[in-house]
Amino acid sequence: MLGGLFAMAQAPARDLTVALHDGLAPMALREAVVRPFAEAAGIAVDIQAWEGGAAALRARLEGGAGWDVLSLTGAEMLAGCEAGLLEKLDWSALGGRERMLPGGAAECGLGVAVRGLVLAWDRDKMQGTPGWAEFGDVVKHPGRRGLRKQARGTLEIALMADGVAPGEVYRLLRTEAGVERAFRRLEQLRPYIVWWQDEVEAARLLASGEVLMTSGPSSGIAEAMRELGRPFAVQWNGALTSVVALSIVRGTANLGHAVRLLAHAADPRVQAGLAARAVLGPMARGALEGVSAEVQALLATGQPALGSTLVADEAFWRDNSAKLSLRFDAWLPR
Repeated sequence: MLGGLFAMAQAPARDLTVALHDGLAPMALREAVVRPFAEAAGIAVDIQAWEGGAAALRARLEGGAGWDVLSLTGAEMLAGCEAGLLEKLDWSALGGRERMLPGGAAECGLGVAVRGLVLAWDRDKMQGTPGWAEFGDVVKHPGRRGLRKQARGTLEIALMADGVAPGEVYRLLRTEAGVERAFRRLEQLRPYIVWWQDEVEAARLLASGEVLMTSGPSSGIAEAMRELGRPFAVQWNGALTSVVALSIVRGTANLGHAVRLLAHAADPRVQAGLAARAVLGPMARGALEGVSAEVQALLATGQPALGSTLVADEAFWRDNSAKLSLRFDAWLPR
């Protein structure tokens, strides 16, 4: 456990090395979390990038990447923890589990933010407040739809667009009939789909009018609203949410500084700064105190989102990502 090891931590043999996942707001994490910690602690920190993925994580760590702390998706953190690649956290050294929202205090990871995959639209082009059912109804709401070009997230949306309640999505996806239903719905929508692969592209499709509605990262849509001044709106009911975590590599020689970095990242003031920079929902309790209703409406842990989202089932995707991704990739070219 980290408690005793933290107390006995010796002076590090090298700079603290932090690897930031390319797809998890690395610039925001660097500027709002890592660099302020390094300055306050008076230590040198080497910030690197890594590509993401459970297989890449195992290959990098088993190959001696020399990392101490890294940012992970929930599925990567779960896989790394179960493989014994990450330290099991002593939460007493991090201020206690109770300081975090549900899902923020994992065995091997500290939740620093929550991302949301939301339904977004332009209020100048579409009135009302559509949900995934309206997204799937091209008769009542003609026009093209934006979807991410990957199985994760897209299969969940396909089921909700077919009338499945959010709470039933993963139960169905664990059955062959449920997977078939998701692909059948995607096949029906195929003529109307415009695929996107990053959050900038999702917002661009909406801004250009190429799509009537799109799935999209809430942070990317919010950034586009801020930069372009466009009247975009997001729907949190049925939005898919997932955690951005910080974890410590098992056996690091920099354990003391690594624990201090995570304790720093658990501070609600630090997470509030991260939310302001990247429009990501903070997981530390109290981080949103004083934040306006307008800003909270764009955050995955803001008041409008609470209790209405579909939390991504990380264990499901750990076990099924390879299989469903292969099937999705085979379906795409038809």
